[in-house]
Amino acid sequence: MLNWLGKETLNIFQQLGAIVLLLVSTVKQFSKINLHETAKQSLSLGVKSFYIVALTLLFTGMVISVQMAGVLTQYGAAFSIGGIVTIAIGRELGPVLCGVVLAGRCGAAITAELGTMRVTEQIDALRCLAVNPVAYLVVPRVAACMTMLPVLNVMGVAIGIIGAMIVAALQHGVSAYTFFHSIQIFCGTEDIYIGLIKSIVFGMIVALVGCDRGMTCAAGAEGVGKATTQSVVYSIVMLFAANYLLSSFLF
Repeated sequence: MLNWLGKETLNIFQQLGAIVLLLVSTVKQFSKINLHETAKQSLSLGVKSFYIVALTLLFTGMVISVQMAGVLTQYGAAFSIGGIVTIAIGRELGPVLCGVVLAGRCGAAITAELGTMRVTEQIDALRCLAVNPVAYLVVPRVAACMTMLPVLNVMGVAIGIIGAMIVAALQHGVSAYTFFHSIQIFCGTEDIYIGLIKSIVFGMIVALVGCDRGMTCAAGAEGVGKATTQSVVYSIVMLFAANYLLSSFLF
């Protein structure tokens, strides 16, 4: 048991080190970004993830409203429902859930795609053609994730707030004016800025972990499958760790 824990802990630190090195290489190659490839990845990784993000945040907002609106209405605090829901979704749940969705859908896809390229020696072929794999493969995906996740976060938060408002109005009789007026009273622009900052960092983490796992996976179908699983697991764990660190720093 102790040997297994020690091995897993060492693997985590090795993964962190590999991601930091890949981040440094990505920053160095960022000036060579391919805008066409970045736009293509933005469509694949970002735009096509909108529906699952929208559904996730919609039901999240509705659940929060179900849980809190009844209690707050019972104690005469219905005027604060909108503000509380917006702070919860805007600061924490929106960025985190968008990051988790992106890790499950896009991080796995990035790892599988680059892992297949590594197994079929396409990445080695790029090096033979004097093409830097980091500039050609990693930079567009990192840029796309860092750009699209904040956009998805803003849209998802808005949809979650609307879902919460509908539930509060239908089940507890809270008017739309009361709901949105409480947002104006209790919420500020910093709540949105915090969510955007987190989204940018989360997008970077998902893309870097996915690219690293894909470009270093073992040979064969089993290696690609294992790397894809590791990509999702490592991304989610790092997202929650980064969320704690960012929350501690920003607040």
